[in-house]
This record gives sequence, structure tokens and C-alpha cells, in this order.
Amino acid sequence: MPHTVCHAPSAMLIDGWADDVLIIIDDDGMIESVETGAPAPPGSVRLAGPAIPGMANLHSHAFQRAMAGLGERAGAGTTDSFWSWREAMYLFLERLGPDEIGAIAALLYLEMLKAGYTAVGEFHYLHHQQDGTPYDDPAEIAWRLVDAAQHTGIALTLLPVLYSFGGFGGAPAESGQRRFVNDSDAYLRLMQALDRARDSGVRLGIAPHSLRAVGLSGLTQALAFVDDSTPVHIHVAEQRREVEECLAWSGLRPVDWLLEHLPVDRRWCLVHATHVTAGEVARMAASGAVAGLCPTTEANLGDGMFPLGAHLKRRGVFGIGSDSHVSTSPVEELRWLEYVQRLRRRRRCVVSTRDVPHTGEALWRSGLAGGARALGQGVAGLQPGAPADVVVLDADHPSLVARRHGQLLDSFILSGNGNPVRDVFVRGRHVINRGQHAMEDRITREYVEVMRAMAG
Repeated sequence: MPHTVCHAPSAMLIDGWADDVLIIIDDDGMIESVETGAPAPPGSVRLAGPAIPGMANLHSHAFQRAMAGLGERAGAGTTDSFWSWREAMYLFLERLGPDEIGAIAALLYLEMLKAGYTAVGEFHYLHHQQDGTPYDDPAEIAWRLVDAAQHTGIALTLLPVLYSFGGFGGAPAESGQRRFVNDSDAYLRLMQALDRARDSGVRLGIAPHSLRAVGLSGLTQALAFVDDSTPVHIHVAEQRREVEECLAWSGLRPVDWLLEHLPVDRRWCLVHATHVTAGEVARMAASGAVAGLCPTTEANLGDGMFPLGAHLKRRGVFGIGSDSHVSTSPVEELRWLEYVQRLRRRRRCVVSTRDVPHTGEALWRSGLAGGARALGQGVAGLQPGAPADVVVLDADHPSLVARRHGQLLDSFILSGNGNPVRDVFVRGRHVINRGQHAMEDRITREYVEVMRAMAG
């Protein structure tokens, strides 16, 4: 027998919009069936607005939510860049322990849910104590992230990071990186400790941090944890300096190096991949790897612009992440993504297609498909076999009133600054109700207390 029957006045299904939609959800929170043109049966859950599938956030560093806005003061006599921001991040880490990180992550995941994200990929590299000493449990901080996800209800793909070096060719790690660094044996212990996270519904992947921080032997050893469904995430070609150092080290650009040396396929997510050649774009798209794009962070750090138009022309797949969390809204990520391409190419409606002419809908569909693949979700969207991750929009919100079907996503993503997300379900669990979370006051209070204590 089905666990839940939901009725939506309209819904964005895998093959288009439909009215009067019944969504049958089984006891495991998975969609069992979808029926269109159906009246609401007695006892069904009547969704209070148009339904769309929840968005996947494929790239998160949870602790950075608490330092958003703190790296915006220009340095004296320097050109500010990712590298100067990184030094500010290292200083910030000295204040964070497990309790602080847990409180920050809970607030972050709450904010994501309220904005329409229903799943997150946590690229977790903050492993050790402030002085670099390992915790007795190598997964001490990772468990705080798992707890935050379970308390808020967001679906978590945990991506423990292997970070071994300070630069290409095995350069020693800097003092600011001491909380990140593990050798292969320590990484094995971390992964073994986290294996039981699967019992609580957490998906587990791996994340070699970057070519500069791992190298070929570390990558090969990390891939020993991979099966046919394990997500593999890596930072690559984010800054020009990284590309130049990779060329000096290997004679190849970062994406070319990966594709030459490793079995990059649809399990992989190449995060940022900002500085790529046309040839790299073509090979990356052909591999099936997801381009993990984080437009607000990439803009904030001055990284550059991914050539999305060329990637899509090659039928490449992309997803979005909020990375450093200067924004926690999928709307802002998708809007920046589209608008930057419009500025770059001097044309409108870049992501729209003949099959999906509404730009907002095309952005949401594309971001969801790539994000779900990157997080190892398998089937995504409002269709049988997918998790019942549903976002209900407020059709009476000023930005959406009198809009229908594709117009809803166009207006949601490309107009206004209000948030018309009314309700959010994750695997059938009603986690955001009328814009609020049941634990919102407590989570916010604990975050405020942590931030004040750190400032004091």
C-alpha cells in the first residue's frame, strides 16, 4: 500500500507540465507512480501550489557559510584574488571546532531547503583539530555534517576529501592546510569509519581535492573506493595560476591531464573547470562527466567564466553548487549562470532549447539532471523510481501570480528577489511548511550563539 498520495494542481514532470497530478509515494519515500488529469482522492495531501522537483546542490563547503562576507576588504598594495581569499579562510579555520561546524551546517542546510534545494553534496576537507592533530575518531567533523543533514531533512551525499600536498609535484602542505591533510592510510581509516553513514541514508562518494593537492598515486589509491555508482568529485582548472602550474608540472592542462590518465566518466564531477580549451570542453562533454558550476562563488572569487554555450553544444551536462555560500539560493546560481553567458555571448535565452523554450525551465531541468547524476541519485524528477523530492511554489506570490507552467520557472528564476518557495518535501517528508522549518528557531539560535562566541 502507498504511504502517501499527493495531489498537485499542476506539476513539472519529466516530459513536460501537466495539470491535476497525483503523485503516489511509497513507504521508502520514493515515487511509485504519477497520474495526470486526476481528481484529488479523499485523504490525499493537497499541495497548495504548482509542484517542481527539488534541486540538487552538488558542491558545498559547509563551514564557509559562516565566513561569507568576511573576505571583502581589499588588501593593501595587493591584487586580491582566490589566493588572497584563501589566506583569510585559513585564519578563519582557527576558530572552528566540531560544535561550531555542526551549528553552521545546520543553518546552511535549513537555508538551502527553504530556497528549493533538496539534496547537497558536501565536499568535506576539514578533518582535523586546529593544530592539525587528528581526532580520535577520524570522522569526528563528518558526523556533525551527517547530524545536521538528518536534523534538517536534506538529502546528503558526503564526499570526504583526500588532500595530501600543498602544490603540484608533492610540495609540502602549508600551515594553513594542516587541518585538511591525510596520507592514503589516514584516508582509508576515514572512509572505513564513514561506511556506516550509509545505514542512515547518506550517499558516500570520494573527493580528491585537486591535482595540486593529490597527484597520480593519490588519485589511483582514492579510486580504490569507487564502484560503478560512486560519485567522484574534484576541483579542476579553477584559476589561471593552477593551469599554468599544471602545465609546468606535467606539460598538460588540468582537464586534459585527468582525461589522459584516469577513467573519467559519468560518475565524475569536475568542479569549476573554468579555464578550459575548446578541445577540453569537447572531451569533457564526451566523457559524460558533470561540469560542477558555482557561479556566485566563481564570481565572488574572480575565477572566471565557464564556456557553458560550447559545453551545451557538445551535449555536455552541468549542475550547480553554492560552494562558499555567498548565496544559498539555486535561483541566484541559475540566474548568474544564464546572465553571464548572455553578457559573454551578447544574446538572450542561452540555455533554452527547441524542446524546452522557456529559459527558466530549461535551467532548472538541466541543473537538476546534472546535479542528481553528480550526487549519485540515479533517477531524478517527478517520475516513478525517483525520490519524492518536491518543491511547492506559492502561485499567489507577486512574482508568480497569473503565471502558468513554463512561465512559472521563467518568473521564479529570472525575475524578482522574493522567495516563492512555500513547501518542500524530501523523500516524501514535509520539511518546509509554509516557508518554515519545525526546528528553525532552535537552529538559528544555536548559530547566532556560535557566531557571537567566535567573535568575542
